[in-house]
Amino acid sequence: MLHEFLRANHDELIRRCRTKVIGRSAPGTSPARLEYGIPDFLSRLTDALRAAQSDGVDADGNASGAEGAIGSAAAKHGVELLHGGYTVAQVVHDYGDLCQAVTELAQEKHQTIAVDDFHTFNRCLDNAMADAVTAFGHRRDAINSASEEQSMNERLGFLAHELRNHLNTAMLAFHSIKSGSVALTGATGAVLDRSLLALRNLIDRSLADVRLSAGLKIRAELIPIRDLIEEVQVGAELDAQEHGLTFSSSLEDGLWVNADRPMLSSALSNLLQNAFKFTHAHGHVTLNARASGERVIIDVEDECGGLPKGKSDELFESFAQQGSDRTGLGLGLAISRRGVEANGGTLRVHDVAGKGCIFTIELPRHTPTLSAQTPS
Repeated sequence: MLHEFLRANHDELIRRCRTKVIGRSAPGTSPARLEYGIPDFLSRLTDALRAAQSDGVDADGNASGAEGAIGSAAAKHGVELLHGGYTVAQVVHDYGDLCQAVTELAQEKHQTIAVDDFHTFNRCLDNAMADAVTAFGHRRDAINSASEEQSMNERLGFLAHELRNHLNTAMLAFHSIKSGSVALTGATGAVLDRSLLALRNLIDRSLADVRLSAGLKIRAELIPIRDLIEEVQVGAELDAQEHGLTFSSSLEDGLWVNADRPMLSSALSNLLQNAFKFTHAHGHVTLNARASGERVIIDVEDECGGLPKGKSDELFESFAQQGSDRTGLGLGLAISRRGVEANGGTLRVHDVAGKGCIFTIELPRHTPTLSAQTPS
C-alpha cells in the first residue's frame, strides 16, 4: 500500500526534498519553511491514502475528511510563504519536489503503486498545490489591490504548477506500464492518455494567453463552424468518457465566422473542459451551434447543479475557482472570454438554477464567397 510506503520512508523522503531545495538555482528555502510545508503535507497525505483504502471514496471521488485537512493546511502554507517574501514558483516547487522524491524512491525500491493509490496521490498533490498557490495569489491580489500589474513570475509559476502535475502523472503511469505490472490498455493506460491530452490542451491555452497578453495581431480567416466543432469533438468525447459523462452536439448547417481559428478553438475547448470538470457524475454535456439573425451562437451546456447566487461574474476573473474540484487554477474561462472578445464576439454565462450553466459564445455571422465554400 502506498500509505505504508510513505510512512516507512518518511524521513528519507524529507531528506531528498531538502537535497532538491539545496540543489536548485532559484533562491533557497529556510529549514523552518520546509519543516512547516512538506513534513506536514506528507503526514496528511499518508492519512488520506489510508482513509481512502479503508473507507473508500464518496460520490465525487474524494476520500474522507483527511483530504480537506490537506487543503486548509496547504492554503495556510501558501499565505505564510507570501509573507515570507517567496515567489509563487517556489510554492509550486515544494510539492513538486515531494512528487519527484516519491517517484524516484519507488523506482529504486521496485515499489508498484496501485492504481487507486495512484489516483488518490495525484488528486491530493494537485489539490494541495492548487490551494497553496491560489491562497498565495488571492492574498497577493488583496495586498496589491491598487495595482493592476500582472507579474510574469506569477504566470510562470501557475503554468509550472499545471505542467508539473500532468507531466508527473504521465511519468508515474509510464513507469507502471514499463514495469510490466499493468497493461497499456487498462486503467493506467487511460491515465497516461488523459495526462498527455491535458498537456496538449494546456499548451494550446498558454499559446492563446501569450498571444492575447502580447497584443499580437489576430489572424482572421473565414471558418466553417462545422470544421471548428469537428476539431474539438474528438477531445471532448475522450474527456466525457474519462469523467463518466455523456456528450452530444448539434449543428445548424451553413454557419461561418471570420476569426482566428486557434484562438477560437482554444476558447471552445476551455469551455468544454470546464463543463466536463464540474458536471455531476453520470451527467450530460451538450454543444450546440445555431444562427440568430446576423449572429452565430455556440452554447456549451453542463449539469453542474447551478451557481451560487451572485457568482456569475466571478467565473471569468483570473484565478477564480468555483466548486470542490481545485485542479487547474481558474485561468481557462478568463482566457476564453478574452479570446472571444478579441475576435469581435462576446462570452457570457446563464445560470439554470438547480441544473447547470450555459456558456454562450456569440460572433458576427459571415457569408463566404463561392470559392471559399468549394473545396480546392
